[in-house]
Amino acid sequence: MRVKLILAIFILIWVIVIVRVFSLAVESNSYYKNLSYSNTMRTVKIAPVRGEIVDRNNKPIAINKLGFKIQLHPHLLSKRNLDTFNEEIKVLVELLPSLDSRRLIKNYKKKDSYYNHNYIDIVQFISYEEIMPVYSILNLRKNIKIIPAPKRYYPYGKVASHIIGYVARANRKDIKKDKLLQLIGHTGKTGIEKYYNSYLQGMEGERKIKVNANNQEIEELSYKKPIEDKKLVLNIDIELQKYISTLFKDNSGAVIVMDINGSILSASSFPEYDLNIFVSGMSHSMYNKLANSLEHPFTNKLIHGLYPPGSSVKIGLGLIYISNIEKNYSVNCKSSFPLGKRVFRCWKKKGHGKTGITKAIRESCDDFFYKGGVKIGIKKMSEGLSSYGLGKKTGVDLPNEFIGVVPSREWKMRKYNLPWYMGETANTSIGQGDFLVTPIQIANLTALMATGKLPTPHFVKQIGDKVVKVNLKEPLTKKELNHLPIIQNAMKQVCYHPKGTASRHVKSCKIKIAGKTGTAQVVKIKQDIEKRRLEHEISYYNRSHAWFTTYGPYKNPQYIVSVIVEHGGHGGLAAGEKVSKIYNKLLELGYIK
Repeated sequence: MRVKLILAIFILIWVIVIVRVFSLAVESNSYYKNLSYSNTMRTVKIAPVRGEIVDRNNKPIAINKLGFKIQLHPHLLSKRNLDTFNEEIKVLVELLPSLDSRRLIKNYKKKDSYYNHNYIDIVQFISYEEIMPVYSILNLRKNIKIIPAPKRYYPYGKVASHIIGYVARANRKDIKKDKLLQLIGHTGKTGIEKYYNSYLQGMEGERKIKVNANNQEIEELSYKKPIEDKKLVLNIDIELQKYISTLFKDNSGAVIVMDINGSILSASSFPEYDLNIFVSGMSHSMYNKLANSLEHPFTNKLIHGLYPPGSSVKIGLGLIYISNIEKNYSVNCKSSFPLGKRVFRCWKKKGHGKTGITKAIRESCDDFFYKGGVKIGIKKMSEGLSSYGLGKKTGVDLPNEFIGVVPSREWKMRKYNLPWYMGETANTSIGQGDFLVTPIQIANLTALMATGKLPTPHFVKQIGDKVVKVNLKEPLTKKELNHLPIIQNAMKQVCYHPKGTASRHVKSCKIKIAGKTGTAQVVKIKQDIEKRRLEHEISYYNRSHAWFTTYGPYKNPQYIVSVIVEHGGHGGLAAGEKVSKIYNKLLELGYIK
């Protein structure tokens, strides 16, 4: 019995050994074969070069500056290799004095580990000019690699900064959304760089190589070229953009120059800032200075600036009034309009007398719009303005466009859970109260008044070989289209009638234009104050914003020029000369024949 037990144990042990040998030799063969292959074969991802952005005349406005990154062999921090590591750092700092040894060591330690067999980036970018005198010396050192690494560069600095946007280092959130950024390292953060990021960044390439036991490349097995250098052509004319920047160097606000089909020839938010500081990095003090500025240089006021439209919206409301009441509708402006327990006053102390639509727009009579608004009601006003593109996105190709506010009963109930009052209708009728718009919306409204068609504003002209299609909507009713010439004539009189609100300020303009001024109050003015202080008597940040939105030439509309000058006071005075100079520049550059 004892012999049988020993024999059984002996047989069991041999069975276990045979099963294990079979498992290792046959079943695990595929696993170890793949493991062996991965130890000798390596896939190296190739980062694509970001595409350039150029203006309509092919002038580069976002390019890749030639430079290099410096890599160091892994596993040099062990006791055996520490002297080698220190020697390489010493050589780098001696040959390239701009480098900081402490930062180099810190960058290396972040990535060095037992499991990492790839060379480690210790310098992300160094310029071509700086490295070329010592390139051959460094290239001979077996532990150092010099790899081409382009860096985003904006040759025009701060010009068109809010449109172009900038590229900066990708964070964890960015990488989670797009795994390619783990390879590329940088992504578009704002503006066109962000909106068209997936196109501009291209797609990765790939090399399959054979390496030896020391992780040294001995053979290239295959190569897949990255999809890169995808050019983006804008409608922007950078020369016009530069010129407009000089006109607004001392102002805050925004300006838009747009073809009536929606192609944006120039657009700026002021003040501007140098895009290159975000690519290279900036000090905390510099960032805090810009971020805390009362002029808000980081805000793209074209699409994120929310302002009361003031009288600039009267062109849209005027069309709604005469289309819902009658085209000859008029009021007797006595400068005050009692409504409930309040008195709503016109800006002109003695009133405008008998006033129809043309005079009301030409001289910006508040009383006409108070009474017209109360007559048709907030429902028709808000529905009409919404159909004209206010209170919704224009569809412009910039990220995170704001929609603004067109007040209505429903809006107030949703937001505040409060009823609507007639006094709010009066406030809305002159573009005040809770009414908020963006400059791009006012430019679009002006295009609608000029042509009867509502465009989709767009900065990009061509994506690769594909030309961007123009998108025009026709929101006006037949009645509104029939009455549109009345509004257009009133807008012309704003600029050329002796009593027009802009007539004294566009005399230098070399072509005939039509427009509407607006004064958007920043601080509420009590309606019981009969004598109001002049804008220049008010402290700067309490002064009204100045609007002037126009189209030209009057008889053959081609371009929209819309301007808002923050705390500029009266629209015609603050913006009239600027608008005139922009049209003259369009004439000079050949855009207007």
